[in-house]
Amino acid sequence: MKAEIFSEKSPSESQKKRFEEFLERRYGAPAELEWVQSDEYPGGFRLRAGDDVYDWSAEGRFAQLKGALSAVSEKQGNIIPLLRSAVEEWNPAAEAEELGKVLSVGDGIAMVSGLDRVAYGEIVQFACGVKGMVQDLQRERCGVIVFGDCREIAAGSAVKRTRKTAGVPVGEGFLGRVVDALGNPIDGKGEIRADDYRPIEHPAPGIVERSPVDKPLETGLLVIDALFPIGRGQRELIIGDRQTGKTAIALDTILNQKGKNVVCVYVAVGQKAGSVAQFAKTLEKHGALPYTVVLAANAGDAAPLQYIAPYAGCAMAEYFMYRGKDALIVYDDLSKHAVAYRTLSLLLERSPGREAYPGDVFYLHSRLLERSARLSEKMGGGSLTALPIVETQAGDVSAYIPTNIISITDGQIFLETQLFFEGQRPAVNIGLSVSRVGGAAQTKAVKRAAGSMRLDLAQYRETEVFTQFASDLDSTTQKQLSYGQGLVRLLRQPQFRPYSQTEEVLLLVCALHRMLLGVPPERVSAFARGMIDYVLKQYPGLSSEISAGELSDEAENNILSAAAEYRAAAEKKR
Repeated sequence: MKAEIFSEKSPSESQKKRFEEFLERRYGAPAELEWVQSDEYPGGFRLRAGDDVYDWSAEGRFAQLKGALSAVSEKQGNIIPLLRSAVEEWNPAAEAEELGKVLSVGDGIAMVSGLDRVAYGEIVQFACGVKGMVQDLQRERCGVIVFGDCREIAAGSAVKRTRKTAGVPVGEGFLGRVVDALGNPIDGKGEIRADDYRPIEHPAPGIVERSPVDKPLETGLLVIDALFPIGRGQRELIIGDRQTGKTAIALDTILNQKGKNVVCVYVAVGQKAGSVAQFAKTLEKHGALPYTVVLAANAGDAAPLQYIAPYAGCAMAEYFMYRGKDALIVYDDLSKHAVAYRTLSLLLERSPGREAYPGDVFYLHSRLLERSARLSEKMGGGSLTALPIVETQAGDVSAYIPTNIISITDGQIFLETQLFFEGQRPAVNIGLSVSRVGGAAQTKAVKRAAGSMRLDLAQYRETEVFTQFASDLDSTTQKQLSYGQGLVRLLRQPQFRPYSQTEEVLLLVCALHRMLLGVPPERVSAFARGMIDYVLKQYPGLSSEISAGELSDEAENNILSAAAEYRAAAEKKR
């Protein structure tokens, strides 16, 4: 075995002997030493044995001490005694650094040779300090995606293994902050003190570790909570063309978690920086930022950062889930995430498949969304609910990425462009939307109040189409149309105004008992708001009963009685 010693002065015979003994112990074979004069390692030696490098120079030992202090600084408590203890106990270790060489770099990709034992997904560090992650393994070289500015990396420069997988800092300190895909703050509010460090890739909980999804996560949107309920631990896709209100649904859902002990994580992938800043400002304005983490990999960021952003956000949300809390994560959006992964794959010279996406693009999102779950009581009882967002082109839900994610998730909320332009907001298509958890994620009160609403809306749609070809309508058909128009108008909801569960139950009970019949469509929203206020004023005890998830016959009769009184009073005023 051949080895080289780099130093200013030639080592003495006793030093050479110690080097030879060290190499024989480490590799189990005698070594042939060669001294190479170098001024780059003052005050010490650097030993190279194959791809392994042992740095005993002053700079190398200082780097080891710096690493030890960095590890200590992540601990909790009084830092001064910990640092003093680390310095006193520190002993430079004879650990090898496996060094490689950059062959080429560009477009966020570096091709590296010499790292023969590097692992897939391992973090490597370039000489300039920029880090990257191994994403492609070949016989003579490996492909590395770079988390930083490629202009700082030059061909021929050194790159070393870290023997660590990619991860992000996590903890309570990230609540109320805007961070990048690596967990660094970008909101100008100072550093964030992390409680822990989690890998961005983590196995999903097993079947035994999960509990059934049977507790609702209320969005505050009547059309969703009544017809397509979302449970804690569910994955519900929000899908539609651009500018149809997909992010608005996610935003209202986050706002509705105020005071419900749910931690929210919003992951923006490929969005404009101004849009993300406005989103964070809206959360702050409505008091939702203190329980929310905003993680942004903007359109101007490199493809590697956009690729890891959803996994980093999931790791931050998992921190709370595994501590028994309920968490909600929004991925906005996964179609741009798939494009970023396609870009990396093509630059890494992987074989393109359908629409130029690589063959494992399904696994890209399945391993991410499978991490959403409701944990068993033994595991702490926490949950992670996912709301992935996907953008379609001209309403084509049969495209590659949308069909992939539809098959992974537990239902989808489809937003239709035509409904949006007709003024129906949220523009939810009742026929194409579905929740595969369904009534299991509803309280008894909401389930009873919603009743036959979906069937009634479907009948209205059919009748509406049929009446386009008819000139005269009988009274029964006219009433059916009037009733359906009232339901559709009732489902229109202004942004930033989520309903409470009590308000939703009151509206559903009154609507399905034809209390809105005869109210002009343009007055339905105002009539509903006034009716809610009147009913709660007359029967203040209703709110606590409905909040507990129950709706008795007596409560339902009280609601209808108060609503009838309000309608009679309103008609007199007219």
